[in-house]
Amino acid sequence: MSRGLFITVEGIEGVGKSTNLEYVNESLVAAGIDVVVTREPGGTDLGEKIRGLLLDHRNTTMADDTELLLMFAARAQHLAEVIEPALAQGQWVLCDRFTDATYAYQGGGRGIAMGRIAELERWVQGDLRPDTTLLLDAPVEVGLARAAGRPQEADRFEREKQGFFEKIRQAYLHMAAQQSPRYHIIDASQPLDQVKVALNEVINQLVKSRLD
Repeated sequence: MSRGLFITVEGIEGVGKSTNLEYVNESLVAAGIDVVVTREPGGTDLGEKIRGLLLDHRNTTMADDTELLLMFAARAQHLAEVIEPALAQGQWVLCDRFTDATYAYQGGGRGIAMGRIAELERWVQGDLRPDTTLLLDAPVEVGLARAAGRPQEADRFEREKQGFFEKIRQAYLHMAAQQSPRYHIIDASQPLDQVKVALNEVINQLVKSRLD
């Protein structure tokens, strides 16, 4: 049995990750792919509890290093319990954020040294990296305006100022430039129908590569 494909969806707040991830999942399933959909931080019972700590806006005194280590603690459990077993069984894993988000949010946004994140990445993941990353990109003001329209209360990250998200977006774009074969930048400021067209191009390539 061939190993499954690991696909991640990344982007700042308000770029439509949830909507577009659902569309990618539906498209892959329609093409006959066995897909496991998951998210970070979270994806397991333990990971979801850690997610609650990370997103709770009342945790105003959380140190940046604590935030970083909690992200990787949740990730270690996620890999052991969900991601690695699924890939080994030939399933495709579609994940809402992964370690690129840590480089963007904790590295770019918080200013933690990228080398320290890389050390944790090697320790927790070994050689495992996503096969394909869909980066939904839009100007920060567009994303934040969309996020502001959500009915739910803003979480700890969503309450950050615009400058925080500008740093995150630039970190994402820098990673995409450095690791271009893995990354597919999708202009998420377009109308949803046009975003789906761009996603379809990538999905078709991935499915075709599986059949070949």
